[in-house]
Amino acid sequence: MTQRVLTGITTTGTPHLGNYVGAIRPAIEASREPGVESFFFLADYHALIKCDEPSRIERSRLEIAATWLAAGLDTSRVTFYRQSDIVEIPELTWLLTCVASKGLMNRSHAYKAATDANAAAGEDPDAGVTMGLFSYPILMAADILMFNAHRVPVGRDQVQHIEMARDLAQRFNHLFGAGRELFVLPEANIDERVAMLPGLDGRKMSKSYDNTVPLFEGGAKGLREALARVVTDSRAPGEAKEPEGSHLVAIYEAFADDAERTKLRADLRAGLAWGDAKAVVVERIERDIGPMRERYADLIAHPERVEEALLEGARKARAVAAPFLATLREAVGLRRMVAVGAPASSPAVKAKAALPTFKQYREADGKYYFKLAAADGRLLLQSAAFDSGRDAGQWVSRLKTDGVSALAAAPVSRSDGVSAQDVSDALAALAVQ
Repeated sequence: MTQRVLTGITTTGTPHLGNYVGAIRPAIEASREPGVESFFFLADYHALIKCDEPSRIERSRLEIAATWLAAGLDTSRVTFYRQSDIVEIPELTWLLTCVASKGLMNRSHAYKAATDANAAAGEDPDAGVTMGLFSYPILMAADILMFNAHRVPVGRDQVQHIEMARDLAQRFNHLFGAGRELFVLPEANIDERVAMLPGLDGRKMSKSYDNTVPLFEGGAKGLREALARVVTDSRAPGEAKEPEGSHLVAIYEAFADDAERTKLRADLRAGLAWGDAKAVVVERIERDIGPMRERYADLIAHPERVEEALLEGARKARAVAAPFLATLREAVGLRRMVAVGAPASSPAVKAKAALPTFKQYREADGKYYFKLAAADGRLLLQSAAFDSGRDAGQWVSRLKTDGVSALAAAPVSRSDGVSAQDVSDALAALAVQ
């Protein structure tokens, strides 16, 4: 079964080493796995919660998109888009808002941190708290559930939001699923070794702490100067140093292989000077980052290439989001109004209404196929060829069970003149039988 992986970065600043290690690199690695369908996005709606500087958000969107592309993201294999280009996400956010309890939102780490800071300052607990901040986890849940992601690469500090997305998905399924699992329950995907990269002062690397190591900004010189400021202990050259708990070692080990990690630890215990250790760290990180830096500079100089990639990604994303949202609208009762015939004068048994149908068959080429026909006989979907009838039958079963949520991955093509809404309606009709 295809696994969907989804992650995004908020567009409020220049990407740093923590963004690359904690989100970009593991997401790109996951996108190369067989059987994986990846969705990566610029979280620019989330940026509005934290930033009211339009020029900063505009610049950050370009820099972050260029970073993903320079780091090796293959847009032919993934769906790469801006959150704000997917008009279905705000609507799904509202549907989820209507099933989210205030108590759940009260427990959000971001909201609690804001109220705790206000209390410590003697302010009203909700001073400066916007509804954007308060309901941030619902928007994040919509990002994830819109594409029914199975895995979400995140730092450990974001795990609570994945758990909230699961809660909202379960609640929605219970209220409106009618026996169907409209939403899959996402799982947080954490690399325990690098889930939260330390910054220059040992706290989580974050723009808000001003303790970041630049990814591309400032070139090799900027990387070297930033790492020179990493806080270490006062042991002199020649003195044994304990690598365990060292912020510098933690940064190095996010890039090094097992042999390199073992060697640096042994050298520090043998008395390697911190200055020399920092030079080792710079050299190792530069081996990975240096080649990307040139690609990044070229993309920044040609923003139209970045824009083209994002618009193509939005088209791919909406091809999944639009039919799925139609299913969700149907589930909550936002349905088309259709004429209802008057009841018959006699209590005769009603004729069963015609339904869309799947038909499986074998062609002269020895391959197996299936097609979906509307109740009126029109051909809606035609499958690709399968080597066995069993494979074709499994896809028919999945489409009957999962409906439009399975459509994006299905090896089918829509007939000329048939709209996505026609297919969505047909699958929805089959699913409720």
